[in-house]
Amino acid sequence: MTMIVPLNCFVPVVLMKNMRQLVLGLFFAGLLAGCSQPSTPASTDPVLPVKVVLVTMFEIGADEGDTAGEFQLWKARRNLTQRVPFPQSHHDLYYNPETQVLGMVTGIGTAKSATATMALGLDPRFDLTQAYWMVAGIAGIDPEDASIGSVAWSSYLVDGDLGHEIDAREMPEDWDTGFFARHTSFPYDPARPQPTGEMFQANPALRDWAFELTKNAELVNPPALAETNVLYTEHPNAQRPPFVLTGGHIAAMTFWHGKLMNDWANRYVLYWSDGATDFVTSAMEETGTYQALTYLDNIGRVDVDRFMVLRGGSNYTMQPPGIGAAENLLKENDGYAGLAASLENIYIVGSIVIDELLGDWERYSVSVPGSQNVTDADSQ
Repeated sequence: MTMIVPLNCFVPVVLMKNMRQLVLGLFFAGLLAGCSQPSTPASTDPVLPVKVVLVTMFEIGADEGDTAGEFQLWKARRNLTQRVPFPQSHHDLYYNPETQVLGMVTGIGTAKSATATMALGLDPRFDLTQAYWMVAGIAGIDPEDASIGSVAWSSYLVDGDLGHEIDAREMPEDWDTGFFARHTSFPYDPARPQPTGEMFQANPALRDWAFELTKNAELVNPPALAETNVLYTEHPNAQRPPFVLTGGHIAAMTFWHGKLMNDWANRYVLYWSDGATDFVTSAMEETGTYQALTYLDNIGRVDVDRFMVLRGGSNYTMQPPGIGAAENLLKENDGYAGLAASLENIYIVGSIVIDELLGDWERYSVSVPGSQNVTDADSQ
């Protein structure tokens, strides 16, 4: 006979193979019952109230003083000076105790964004029950819809990974893609089930409110953008100066590129949004972030209706005429043509919303802005 006695103090595990050992084991267990559990002293630090969580995904180098990634402008300009160690995730947190704005860097990809969001949501050092969450990051942008440097508010968040896939060399001849939804028989099968992670819809009323508030924002338009935009001769929206719009977002761990993939992304977002919108921006994290917030909302840690997605176009998701997809992708990997402009414009537009929330916090702390009677359709 084998018995393992649960111990409250550090002692060797005793394996009891006969009655004599059993009696001795029970005797020692009785002695050990009086051992006190190691206790973790309760923190005396006050819980930090949070009004806005700035969700960024990466920083290029240091958090300040060098080439800016997604976090650096927010840290410097929003005075996020109080460092909060966050070893359970990718990057330490930074907080402004006066404005109660908290900045985070989740790391790149769905796995990191989901785990970082969950780790923050469960952290007892913060009160997030009234916090607004704003994703503020760069993205690929569809030249059919907008120019690099433009920024888009999104409600429909489609997962570009969760599905079935057959290599294009083996797919049926009448298919135009090998990627199709789970529990369906072919690409864009109208008999699809309800989404279970393939698509989320963030509060469309809040998105519309944010768009109306920022649609006329004055964005930066450095001359360098024109060098790239002029190549997109078949896309009038790519010729425009940066502007604010709304549109669907697709999140996929694979950094895809090219006209055919662009066509797929548009159709796939249309498919999961029931025709309400196609895709405008692409990145990697939103579906993971939103999934985590949904679970946290279930236990009252956050209010998922206070979640916003703001993405700025740092690069196009397809090549211009006369250039191959692979060539253009490798060229973009040397440095996104719209990186600096998109970061500035994300900050400009996002700050308008943050300033409005903070300026009338007595109202917005208890009432999420935006009418509930809004259309689901995204529009430019």
